[in-house]
Amino acid sequence: MLRDFAAIDFETANMEPSSVCSVGIVTVRDGRITNKFYSLIQPEPNYYLYSHTQIHGLTAEDTEKADVFSKVWEQVAPLIEGLPLVAHNKNFDESCLKAAFRTYQMDYPDYRFYCTLAESRRQLRHLPNHKLNTVAADCGYDLTNHHHALADVEACAEIALQLL
Repeated sequence: MLRDFAAIDFETANMEPSSVCSVGIVTVRDGRITNKFYSLIQPEPNYYLYSHTQIHGLTAEDTEKADVFSKVWEQVAPLIEGLPLVAHNKNFDESCLKAAFRTYQMDYPDYRFYCTLAESRRQLRHLPNHKLNTVAADCGYDLTNHHHALADVEACAEIALQLL
């Protein structure tokens, strides 16, 4: 059972994986949430697609004064040091993280990722789908602000505590 980890969730401004515009982190130690972190990020490339704004509600105005990814990551790195990462659909969040590291020419530390989406498909076959809000509800978590990075990552952490 995974008892120490950091759950992570990104929202993006456009189709480029490097265009992270917000990040949520929840740190879990000994099976308990010990820290929550949320930050807006100025995306790269810095433009928003209407379809993405419709999903998460963020616009260029929201992030025009936000720090770029490399500055935000200076705050995140100490929070997650030595911990495996957990995401709901790890392929998306891991690709965003790697793309942002490449864009800012940062050395990627080969984070180990676990995926609550894959695990929910394996363990919760009775569900009609395995979207984050559906899985969260089945695990007893009320995800009321879906597609806000902090709300999504809190749900992911609760799911991970039950399934991983």
